[in-house]
Amino acid sequence: MIVLGIDPGLANTGFGVVSTAARGPGGAMAALDGGVIETRAGVPAELRLAEIHEAVDALLGEHRPDAVALEELYFGQNARTAFAVGQARGVVMLAAGQHRVPCAAYTPQQVKGAVCGSGRAQKDQVARMVKTLLGLREEPRPDHAADALAVAICHLNSAPLSLALAGARERAGVAG
Repeated sequence: MIVLGIDPGLANTGFGVVSTAARGPGGAMAALDGGVIETRAGVPAELRLAEIHEAVDALLGEHRPDAVALEELYFGQNARTAFAVGQARGVVMLAAGQHRVPCAAYTPQQVKGAVCGSGRAQKDQVARMVKTLLGLREEPRPDHAADALAVAICHLNSAPLSLALAGARERAGVAG
């Protein structure tokens, strides 16, 4: 399974592509790609969003992921930042929809819990665990790239459970 993880933002959208072996649970994970889509301040928002969409579209075409995992909007930020992050999430979801790739969203606490075992982990702890879990030589930089890889890891760790639960619901005749 291949997952494109996204840490959305208008100025910096982190991305990380992680694959896992299809050899059952606990398959080794590997980073295929990672980085940051940067847009310049002072450029109209619609052009910055178009840049993000174009870059994510190219990533989807190149890596052909099975899923896109996004970090949920954190409402503790100021309203202007929250709107910009929401717009960036929207263009990422649009690109995924155009490629018919399903999206999943995770709160920062869920991501930290999946990667570090604690929803209150600090950014440096997340980067260290991403390095360890993916067998990287160095911690991924910048933070946005590390966070995006962590979102992808979170999805890969939760996907088998989600599939099992969906199968159980289907067998029981219960709507999801």
